Amino acid sequence: MSTSLSHGKPDSSPLLAKVLTAHGGLENWQRVRSLRADIVLGGPFWSMLGWAHAELKLTASLDSRREHITLAPFTAPDRIAVFDVEPQRLSIQTTNGVLVEQRDDPRSSFPPFDLATTRWDPIQVAYFLSAAHWNYLTQPFSFTYPGVDVHEIEPWDEGGQMWRRLAVRFPETNANHNPDQLFYYDTDFMLRRMDYAPEVTANSPVAHYTHDPKTFDGLVFPTRRRIHTRDGDGIADQSLAAITLDVAKVTIEATKPIRQSDQQPTQEGTTS
Repeated sequence: MSTSLSHGKPDSSPLLAKVLTAHGGLENWQRVRSLRADIVLGGPFWSMLGWAHAELKLTASLDSRREHITLAPFTAPDRIAVFDVEPQRLSIQTTNGVLVEQRDDPRSSFPPFDLATTRWDPIQVAYFLSAAHWNYLTQPFSFTYPGVDVHEIEPWDEGGQMWRRLAVRFPETNANHNPDQLFYYDTDFMLRRMDYAPEVTANSPVAHYTHDPKTFDGLVFPTRRRIHTRDGDGIADQSLAAITLDVAKVTIEATKPIRQSDQQPTQEGTTS
């Protein structure tokens, strides 16, 4: 992703246009320079990989127009993880800027994946979290960015509810789980589920459900995410969430005040 990412035209799909509006509107997003989200991560996935921090409480701070994100605190109260692309680089540094460790092209460092034996080091965990959260927190607006291909496919019956779906292909320049992903939307055009298959976990199929959308500063974000495995037919095993992700607050820095809409879910936020 370029270091000065401009917004492309939204896909001509009527579904995408309605999704963008329901999540706060593309015009509002174009005013956003950066955002900060307070998140709590849990689930057995982390301990299975030998990660001592079974529950991670982090603040993710990101640039809305280029894939740059920091996670803090990370591995220690006075340390942060910093991820950039072009070239891809993940560094862990102290809060006063002293470099602790750094890795170029961190994705290439991941070992062959076996849940029973694979262990990730701090750089690999930070990369996985950073690439995932930059994408989670910029969607659906990043679907309009250059190089992203979006089109509507057949709907999906989820327990008697008919969810419309967008098939999205991300460009190679986007650090992400994998290029081809599916996004499911309910009758209010709220995101309900994402399907992907992370390359660093041997392309294991995932059904990532989103819940409790709330509005922060005029933009809508899911505040509860639960990540499950799925089978070849797309059926999720919801008996266990391998990863849980909860968002407590999102704070937005914008170039102009964001217009509020009465049609969105409500939640207090702060615009810097």
